[in-house]
Amino acid sequence: MRIAQISPLFEAVPPKLYGGTERVVSFLTEELVAMGHDVTLFASGDSVTAAELDSAWPRALRLDPGLRDPQAPHIMQLEAVARRAPEFDVMHFHTDYQAMPVVSRQRTPHLTTLHGRLDLPELQQALRCFPDSPLVSISDAQRSPIPAAHWAGTVLHGLPERLLTPQPVRPSYLAFLGRIAPEKRPDRAITIARAAGMKLRLAAKVDRVDQAYFDTAIAPLLDGKDAALIGEIDEAAKPRFLSGARALLMPIDWPEPFGLVMIEAMACGTPVIAFECGSVPEVVEDGLTGFIVRSEAEAVRAVGRLHLLDRTRIRRRFEERFTARRMAEDYLALYRRLALAAPRPRLRVVG
Repeated sequence: MRIAQISPLFEAVPPKLYGGTERVVSFLTEELVAMGHDVTLFASGDSVTAAELDSAWPRALRLDPGLRDPQAPHIMQLEAVARRAPEFDVMHFHTDYQAMPVVSRQRTPHLTTLHGRLDLPELQQALRCFPDSPLVSISDAQRSPIPAAHWAGTVLHGLPERLLTPQPVRPSYLAFLGRIAPEKRPDRAITIARAAGMKLRLAAKVDRVDQAYFDTAIAPLLDGKDAALIGEIDEAAKPRFLSGARALLMPIDWPEPFGLVMIEAMACGTPVIAFECGSVPEVVEDGLTGFIVRSEAEAVRAVGRLHLLDRTRIRRRFEERFTARRMAEDYLALYRRLALAAPRPRLRVVG
């Protein structure tokens, strides 16, 4: 198939460090190319891909200190996509609703994966303007704020099978991975680890918007020994970090749409202890790949039961459920269905 993948421009594809959506776009794009499809990736010019790269801007917007108007590159990208639309069998957007006013008027089949939270009233109102635009959720739970939207399907995320693998290290601490933010509840992670008598290592970034939260709520809880922030880590550092953890703590306090860190841990054979929010019950298999809990006390008890879980089986379940190949196959099924349902141009008989 001739497939267009349209990524946000804020991060490169793949991102240099943190960036969930752009990482998934990269995994999907490279897998589709490996499967023999003709893929064009619309992304920033510093992206790295085996697909054809069409870049409206030379670098990721987050890394461009001279940029004053971030909307201009997105408008340029949208125009490039619209002009090239007839070249594709399907266009796959990862840019929320921003492209819908243009692409909903194109003849080329399209779909949009929504990667974020949907319980925002402004977003819901915007999506209602485009009732015929096919949407893809990244978990069934993500749909709950707008169950009547035009859902084409749910596709759970996946990782390249050999990207993260178990490492020969002795697990000795609990891990927190991702962002320091109120909804991620790193404060809970610190409380749980201390109550369980375990060290906690937080491999996490602090965005500017969350700096005040970190300074007032988290920094006072860190002692650099039992609870230590090691900062943002890249892909190369994750296997050893996660393999060295007895479990990944995910004590979230929000409707998590998916939670990529959960399957990153599973890829390393590391169990996940997660609060029952959002996608968690669709990703974690309680008693097999981790434990689903509802309170800090339950989480502490779950730490005491980690010896019951088999890390080899956890890795095997990752291979069965969360590879990039499975994700690409799921999307291809949607692409083909949309392409078959697309109206064909009628030929006028002459003479």
